[in-house]
Amino acid sequence: MSRRCELTGKGPMSGNNVSHANNKTKRRFLPNLNDVTLQSETLGRGFKFRISAAALRSVDHRGGLDAFLAKAKDEELSPNALKVKKEIAKAKAAA
Repeated sequence: MSRRCELTGKGPMSGNNVSHANNKTKRRFLPNLNDVTLQSETLGRGFKFRISAAALRSVDHRGGLDAFLAKAKDEELSPNALKVKKEIAKAKAAA
């Protein structure tokens, strides 16, 4: 399982641990990933994603999963999220 947010593409970053003596050793900063189920108003069902806490706040801020995916860039989304985005767009076009 990759350590990458399915909605924003946020992944691990690298940096240094810096001691009091100013010794530097490499370290990784991992994203705060959570397993969540987000509901789609258009499709009327939930989808499981592994997203960062910041992405969860962004989804709430934009007004839900449908609105978030409508504005999201396709390059940042995981294949699973891209499939959901296309399914939502298809349902909106049919309605």
